[in-house]
Amino acid sequence: MNQKPVFKWSSAGRSHVGMVRAINEDACLVMPELGLWAVADGMGGHEAGDIASQMLIEGLQQIPPPCDWQDFLDSVRQQMQEVNQRLRLESAQRYQNRTIGSTVVALLIYETQCACLWVGDSRIYRLRDGQLQQLTRDHSHVQELVDQGLIAPEDAHRHPLANVITRAVGSAEEMLIDEVIHPLHPGDMFLLCSDGLNKTVSDEEISRLLIHSDHDCHEAVKAFIHLALMRDASDNVTTVVVNIDADPLEAAEEPGATTVDNPIPPDWYLE
Repeated sequence: MNQKPVFKWSSAGRSHVGMVRAINEDACLVMPELGLWAVADGMGGHEAGDIASQMLIEGLQQIPPPCDWQDFLDSVRQQMQEVNQRLRLESAQRYQNRTIGSTVVALLIYETQCACLWVGDSRIYRLRDGQLQQLTRDHSHVQELVDQGLIAPEDAHRHPLANVITRAVGSAEEMLIDEVIHPLHPGDMFLLCSDGLNKTVSDEEISRLLIHSDHDCHEAVKAFIHLALMRDASDNVTTVVVNIDADPLEAAEEPGATTVDNPIPPDWYLE
């Protein structure tokens, strides 16, 4: 009889207003019982960015337990598209067609796979065997300049147009969602974050903090927020950390068999 690993995970998330902003336009979702995590960053300088990010998180909270992998992906895509249309309607009815928008990045885990879905410049990183990799690609003007070789990646966050994104939920009638799917490995750690973190903390520091956390998600989240605030974070800062158990169980692959993955209640909050 074929055997497959049954992955278990732990997670934590936190959003902080930062040291300058008066309003937190970020929001995060941690639903380990569903295998779903997300970060949304309301578009700074636009009307009601906090409404946009909260609308995304609340929409994703409504997703029911999936029947299968495809159902899970379809449900998340559909919810993002529905929120895009609701934000467009909200803009027309209450804000004289001024943009109400938000980035969003979501991590989905089902059985032995994970998916990253995103719109905008919030990010997902993965630490595997001590190596950090950014799994998402920013939808931003500076990313396009980096791709064209016009600026170096390490200079992107200092560019005058560093805050200009090229895609957001609510900004256009037709919204494209990027997506990548990867197999899970025991010991993987994932970081979801708004740009308030990665513009303050370098990739090398992200890698080091995840490694030093010893797979403790709560400690990692606290360390990221603390470091960003110590550097007088000028933007809202949001982080979600997900750890995949290094010792998966083995389960028989039987018709109709189901797996319950670490039914921990949601652990997300705003400051």
